[in-house]
Amino acid sequence: GVRAVRSRCARGGMKLAIYFCGSIRGGRQDVQIYSRIIDYLKKFGTVFTEHIGCPDLTVNGEDGAKGEDKYIHDRDLKWLEEADVIVAEVTQPSLGVGYEIGRAMHMNKKILCLFRTSSKHFLSAMIRGAENGTNLQVKDYSEKEVEIILQQYFEKQLQA
Repeated sequence: GVRAVRSRCARGGMKLAIYFCGSIRGGRQDVQIYSRIIDYLKKFGTVFTEHIGCPDLTVNGEDGAKGEDKYIHDRDLKWLEEADVIVAEVTQPSLGVGYEIGRAMHMNKKILCLFRTSSKHFLSAMIRGAENGTNLQVKDYSEKEVEIILQQYFEKQLQA
C-alpha cells in the first residue's frame, strides 16, 4: 500500500505509481484539464495512463480497432493493480472510468475522484455515495484550484 511505498520513498527516493482515469470514448471535452492534472501528477511519480491527456486521442480510443479492446482492458487492469494511487477526473460521465473506480475499490486502492462543479453534469450517486473519507475521496473543484487540491491530497497520502 501507500505506507510501504512511503517507506521505500524515504529510503530510496522511489516515486508513486499513479493511475489516472479520464473519459475517452465517453467524450474528450475535458482533455485539456486531463493534461494539466497528468502534468502535475508527475511531481509525485509515474503516471501509467499519461496518454489520456493527449489531444490526439479521440473518442475512438487508442486506435479505434475493436480487436484492441481486450488488450486495452487487460493492460489497464494490470496498471490498476500496480498503482499505488488512482486519480479519476469524473466530470465527464464515462462507463470506463466508473468501471475502473469500482475495480480499484475492490482492490482496496487509494482513490481520489475530482469533479468540476462548473460543468453541466451531475456526479453519479454511485461515486459520491461511495466516498468514505479514507480509501475513496471525492473533491469538488474549479480549474484554477486543481493543483492545490492534488498537492494537499498527495501530502496527506505520503504522511499516512
